[in-house]
Amino acid sequence: MPFAKTGGLADVATALSKALCEAGHAVSLVLPFYPRAGCGQTLPTPEDIGRTLEIRVGHKRVPARLLRTRLEGSGAQVVLIDQPIYFDRDELYGERGRDYDDNCERFCFFSRACVEAIRVLELSPDIIHANDWQTGLVPALVELEHQRTPGLERTATVFTIHNLAFQGQFWHWDMLLTGLDWRHFNWKQMEHNNYLNLLKTGVVFADALTAVSPTYAREIQTREFGCGLEGVLTAHRRKLTGILNGVDTDVWNPASD
Repeated sequence: MPFAKTGGLADVATALSKALCEAGHAVSLVLPFYPRAGCGQTLPTPEDIGRTLEIRVGHKRVPARLLRTRLEGSGAQVVLIDQPIYFDRDELYGERGRDYDDNCERFCFFSRACVEAIRVLELSPDIIHANDWQTGLVPALVELEHQRTPGLERTATVFTIHNLAFQGQFWHWDMLLTGLDWRHFNWKQMEHNNYLNLLKTGVVFADALTAVSPTYAREIQTREFGCGLEGVLTAHRRKLTGILNGVDTDVWNPASD
């Protein structure tokens, strides 16, 4: 992923998007616009779509611009959420070994901005694929707020767990930032050990779950590797599938690497 990268998710998102396009699907990637956190590549200047969002985050209304570009080597559209206060930073999630204090606010905003961008751009997706805790709120928003939104009435959600150790766990009062009713802050849905847990939220509300391999899908249902969420994952095991990550052979080629 030339736009931002901290680990394997960027590689998977890029390769999967290209593969889906080659299979004939219309693919749109949505991610924050990180102007200072690229991967050392010279990228084309994204186009300003001319649409501004206003996203509710707790008691605030936060504006954002929609930018657009393309994923090189594929037909995938890339939609960038431009909100400098949240994303024009040196790093993605924290600095000097410490997470940013407002990470919950940043990614509650981003999750809502994703769904609003889908609505505003009339993408009408069959599937929304969310990944890890940063977009764990997305399946809940689709399920609880957008069942009757034009273009989203028949949309299903898939949530992929790449690394269960990072759960997006925050102070319980941060539930206010999600904009969802407090009744969902319970042990079966969004609460875990009296904290808001955004990865658990994605697990509970998504229509389907995937993990990055069949082995990992089995392991995360055990006490040894479940990071405290093994009970939740076992309860939702019927919708959990392990799919081994593929590799983009245009980038990784053992004959020449």
